[in-house]
Amino acid sequence: MDTVTRNKTIKLIGINEAEIRTSISDLIDNEDVKIEIKPFDSKTYIILTADADTEDEAKDIIRPVSKEIKKRLGNYIYSTKEKKSLEMSVVSLLEKNELTISTAESCTGGLLAGRIINVPGVSDVYKEGFITYTNKAKRKTLGVNKATLKKYGAVSAQTAREMALGAALEADSDVSISVTGIAGPDGGTAQKPVGLVYIGVCVKNNVHVEEFRFTGDRANVREQTVISALGLLRKCILEYFS
Repeated sequence: MDTVTRNKTIKLIGINEAEIRTSISDLIDNEDVKIEIKPFDSKTYIILTADADTEDEAKDIIRPVSKEIKKRLGNYIYSTKEKKSLEMSVVSLLEKNELTISTAESCTGGLLAGRIINVPGVSDVYKEGFITYTNKAKRKTLGVNKATLKKYGAVSAQTAREMALGAALEADSDVSISVTGIAGPDGGTAQKPVGLVYIGVCVKNNVHVEEFRFTGDRANVREQTVISALGLLRKCILEYFS
């Protein structure tokens, strides 16, 4: 009888490869299940592989290992389904908690909104998106304080915070997410290099802002920003409703 090979992919966001290896180091030594950890566009995949006489037997071998990984890595896992993307998992989370969302973008120029809107049925949760590329647009559309921009600059935690609050207020949404950064290739300084991005998430008027430093060309920085924004959004919603 031919051997059957079965794979299962566990998709994670917000945790790096080294942290994953530390968390599941004892499981990696499992002789029956091969475990691969693969970084992928600011996300990480754990791929489990087992061989057996039948597909059901291979699934049975993988199941306890998969269950233990889920137990240990919990909220970092956004999907174990091949066709379920990060943005799908975020929209599902919004729907589950009956939350509406708005977006405020600078360096990503609408990419984040577009990624969310790619998900079928998103009209139930997505309210409005704002592309505020200039300081004037940030002030006029989102109500970012002129003094904030003057003191801290457009690319700052303070501006990301006010953008998120402004988007939620303007769109009357439960949740909002803001992005401001330097995608390059120009515009960077020693204090604020290319790849510096601030992402803000507002959930029910509670704002959390994180700083990110991405590498690569303009397209790569913008893509990593979108993925990290979705990951941070998911994390904040889970923490608020835990």
